Amino acid sequence: MRGLNIAVAGCGPCGLAVALLLDRSGHQVTLFERFETPKPLGSGLMLQPTGMAVLGKLGLLDAALARGARVDRLFGKAGKRVVLDVQYAALGRPGTFGIGIHRASLFAILHEAVLRSGIPIHSGRALAGSVLVGEKRALCFADGQTSVPFDLVVDALGTRTPLAPPTGRALRYGALWASLDWPSGATFDPHSLAQRYARASKMAGVLPIGVPPGATTPKAAFFWSLRVDRLEAWRAAGLATWKAEVTALWPECATLLDQITDPHQLTFARYAHRTLASPAEPALAHIGDAWHSASPQLGQGANMALLDAWALAQGLSQAGDIDEGVRQGIRLRRRHVLTYQWLTALFTPVYQSDSRLLPLVRDRVVGPLAKLWPVTAIQASMVSGLVGNPLKSLGLCDDDLNAIVPLAGAP
Repeated sequence: MRGLNIAVAGCGPCGLAVALLLDRSGHQVTLFERFETPKPLGSGLMLQPTGMAVLGKLGLLDAALARGARVDRLFGKAGKRVVLDVQYAALGRPGTFGIGIHRASLFAILHEAVLRSGIPIHSGRALAGSVLVGEKRALCFADGQTSVPFDLVVDALGTRTPLAPPTGRALRYGALWASLDWPSGATFDPHSLAQRYARASKMAGVLPIGVPPGATTPKAAFFWSLRVDRLEAWRAAGLATWKAEVTALWPECATLLDQITDPHQLTFARYAHRTLASPAEPALAHIGDAWHSASPQLGQGANMALLDAWALAQGLSQAGDIDEGVRQGIRLRRRHVLTYQWLTALFTPVYQSDSRLLPLVRDRVVGPLAKLWPVTAIQASMVSGLVGNPLKSLGLCDDDLNAIVPLAGAP
């Protein structure tokens, strides 16, 4: 199908990507955004080979590589024990790696492409819901107004979308995030995501994220795991108390913490685990976090959203009617989505919980086993998003990954 009149709700990476893909498929696309000026939220994320394959199809992978930082390894220690050591080389696919990137960089890459495409963006339009008008669907805005009916509405509004019924559960642990200057002369590996743990109740991480918009030097995303109900106590205790706690766990972080002089430099992110039972409704498709969201333990959020966007565009191009096209897009993604929802639910308590037993098993049993084949390959497959070979069913074959090699530059 071509020539549909489609509304995309949400100007995050998911909404921007699906707008570009649908526009390039010959549809008339309009974006709606609640902010007066579309903007990114959050700090750093990891682009995996799955998401990179979609960006490659959009012609935007070069820009992501230029603005982000190549990541070859995920490395974590609990005390002196190495309990996480995942290397992309274990996949046996030359040129496979991740990209640490600031959310503002990914947003800018996609937003600039949308502007070049001439896709209209209606900003300052907070949504309250949607309503069927015959076989079409109109958007209902928070100010009481209603849009013209569209052939299809794509919900890319995220976990708290007003276009879907509430579902799932809020997670007990969130994280404090800050974007900081990469410390010169530090011991951090500029091509690794590094983490330190104390049981599962404390976790610190440092991710290289390249040079975001407005910056002139490389940055690091620093994060600290924190239980949601302890946020107010953290604020009351003050920065000095918190910094002492962090440096006791990971002394090398002192050079990063010196850059934090105000609590407002840290953003607290809350997470939820949810999977919408019916992501396909008449003239309505829920994708990305609006369909499924989870803890960031496996770092798949943005990558899953990019795959959802690609699948929906593919489904609409292959089907004879709109609703069948949406259902086809969901079918293309359902198995992979459910696999990662299950994996994330399984592994999150190992790294973020009050359990004493799970981190003990992690440190004493899983950690040593993770150094052995085939566990090394299994872990790399999970982290990269390639469990179940999702690219093949979406027509994103391995050639898209191999194309990364000449773009990667020197390690």
